[in-house]
Amino acid sequence: MMHPPMEPDELRTAVGRIRWYHSIDLGQGLVTPGYIDPRIYLKRLRLPAQLEGMSVLDIGAWDGFYSFEAERRGAARVLATDHFCWSGPGWGTKAGFDLAHAALGSQVDSLDIDVMDLTPERVGTFDLVLFLGVLYHLRHPLLALERVFAVTGKQLILETHVDMLSSSRPACAFYPVAELNRDVTNWFGPNPQAVVAMLRDVGFRRVETVWRPRAFPVRLARAIGYAATGRERFQLARINQSRCVVHAWR
Repeated sequence: MMHPPMEPDELRTAVGRIRWYHSIDLGQGLVTPGYIDPRIYLKRLRLPAQLEGMSVLDIGAWDGFYSFEAERRGAARVLATDHFCWSGPGWGTKAGFDLAHAALGSQVDSLDIDVMDLTPERVGTFDLVLFLGVLYHLRHPLLALERVFAVTGKQLILETHVDMLSSSRPACAFYPVAELNRDVTNWFGPNPQAVVAMLRDVGFRRVETVWRPRAFPVRLARAIGYAATGRERFQLARINQSRCVVHAWR
């Protein structure tokens, strides 16, 4: 059942009641006050500009920015899934997704399901799977990638935190307690070689790193900058940490 669109003031009030992770343009001159603005990362992800006729699965959708972006780019079907942020122990809720969904008049489907419960029987398979900012939050990353592979019909786009950049072989850092960013939900920091190796191990035949970690001088400057602004004390570990984006095909 379609609900009538909210008036601007009503929508602004509703947005203000929610703790947002994603900045999402809802129209009417209103952008949600997200912790991050994912629009600046679209070029890095190399999300195809045209998705006409394709099915898309967004794993760990949270407020749904990438789900709605896939719909905007013409995807025939989009399924947004999450559990940790919608009804699990994460600080987020599904309120942002639901409000954005209504405000945008979206047809994106949603399902509250954990990564480990993804199977073709439960959700089907999809031409394009988005697995963005999720891997390092999982206690069992290789098993999770097996689940992701099972529901990927053609292509996967994966974005993640990476660590151990000084290692020349596949390696992975383990973060006990809240070692990474004082966040107890951060568990593992694979290096890019490990990400590629794991994807190949679970069955992807072609794997390509499309956005690589920043160069050493940039990572060093970042670590010094964090310390200079008082955000945290200087940490050598920061120099070996960055982000990467990998595309993989069955």
